[in-house]
Amino acid sequence: MKKYKPVSLKKVKTYPLSLRKSKVEMGMAAVPHARGASFREFTEDLPSVLAAADLKSVVHAVAGARRRGRPVVLGMGAHPIKVGLSPVIIDLMRKGIITAVATNGACIIHDFELSLLGRTSEDVASELCSGRFGMARETGRELNRAINRGVGKGYGIGNSVGRYIYESKNAMKDKSIFSESFRLGIPATVHVALGSDIIHMHPDADGSRIGKGSLRDFKLFASVIADLEGGVYINLGSAVIMPEVFLKALTVARNLGNKVEDITTVNMDFIQHYRPRENVLCRPTLKKGRSYALTGHHEIMFPLLAAAIIEEM
Repeated sequence: MKKYKPVSLKKVKTYPLSLRKSKVEMGMAAVPHARGASFREFTEDLPSVLAAADLKSVVHAVAGARRRGRPVVLGMGAHPIKVGLSPVIIDLMRKGIITAVATNGACIIHDFELSLLGRTSEDVASELCSGRFGMARETGRELNRAINRGVGKGYGIGNSVGRYIYESKNAMKDKSIFSESFRLGIPATVHVALGSDIIHMHPDADGSRIGKGSLRDFKLFASVIADLEGGVYINLGSAVIMPEVFLKALTVARNLGNKVEDITTVNMDFIQHYRPRENVLCRPTLKKGRSYALTGHHEIMFPLLAAAIIEEM
């Protein structure tokens, strides 16, 4: 067997540090917070590196898109609603910053319950043991009624639910994303996986109406994405449904001859999952565009982003 000796480092070649290219310099460093400073000063004083730099870039992208009259579309799962972000999202809609909303099927459940009683999110583990999970009467009855009526009149699920809540006597309907989207005339679409939502377990559920309404919403969403050139798409807390729907809508938009290339895509979640990374960040911007992953808790990161955007605007 060949025997090896440790190498000698006496003859390694070095060069002056001043000639080396460095990725970090003091001009990028954070500025310590001064008591009484504004929120805008706080965000501007974040270090211009890694996630902080990405956050600033997303803020500039959203503000720039709206100044140019381009769309800012929010695709989301239900968890942002469950952690109290509805008022923040509604505020961005009212300010003309969010121009369209697309959600999975669970969002209408938590949105409706909050509008009706001001509370939502049951204890799944304990209710599952008793067979009561998902069986709240009003949630299943009213949402299926909204879908069945609205789809029967030619609407998608988002419009059907938004109209139903807006016209209801629900005490907190002003806190409903779907009601407010209906009032403001903002597209709100719902993309359902049949059997995945609690209202599908109720006797009023009509698969033909749910499927027809969700397909109508997909076609509307594809129209929204066809207009995304120069705009921003934010995926907030959806690991599977919305990244898949977004990729298909983008395909339809491009297939029909729409130019959707110079776009900014953003994924916000606690963990960067496979589908959002590929279907929201990487694949849609292969030819052109920019993408950013902002990792952290929704209840912290999204209000932070929203406040920074408002200050920038």
